Amino acid sequence: MLESVGALLGSPWIYAVVGLSVLLDVFLPVLPSGVLVITAATAAAAGSGAATGQVPHDVPDIMVLILSATTASVLGDLVAYRLAWRGGARLDRAISRSRRLTTAQERLGAALARGGGALVVLARFAPAGRSVVSLIAGAAHRRPREFLPWSALAGLSWAGYSAALGYYGAHWLGTTWLATGVSVLALFGAGAAAAFVMRRQPA
Repeated sequence: MLESVGALLGSPWIYAVVGLSVLLDVFLPVLPSGVLVITAATAAAAGSGAATGQVPHDVPDIMVLILSATTASVLGDLVAYRLAWRGGARLDRAISRSRRLTTAQERLGAALARGGGALVVLARFAPAGRSVVSLIAGAAHRRPREFLPWSALAGLSWAGYSAALGYYGAHWLGTTWLATGVSVLALFGAGAAAAFVMRRQPA
């Protein structure tokens, strides 16, 4: 299994796998898209030779990795947004049955209306936050120009942060599974912090 992972990291297919995982995790938040980005970025750190003293050739390009993850994040948000937009009364009823979703819908609508899309960026780091924000923005029929720029900023922030964790973690700890593990914990920590801040936001 480790050999298969290593072969994938040394192949251009890693960008497609990362992109597909990031795109789909708006519907399946259990997909390890963040772990994949970190793992690929850890391998990319080997390309500089700073972490290992050698310069391997077949490693992911860190900028292409960030671009792939960001693009897939925005596309996934857009798909969920459009599906929710067309969901009609059925989705509205589903949201109205949940006090949490109703509150989130009101809060998101107010934030987008006043141009404060920081909530969209923050939600990108929280577990399932991206899914909730994209679906609620679509269900509330928020205009694309109110949502998509913040979605792009959220995707870039998340992808850049995840890749930086793997890349610099490898420089500091070496390109080992230890570096990947510590970086993943840092990503989960950011998600927990984002969820806490969102819960503490006044209604």
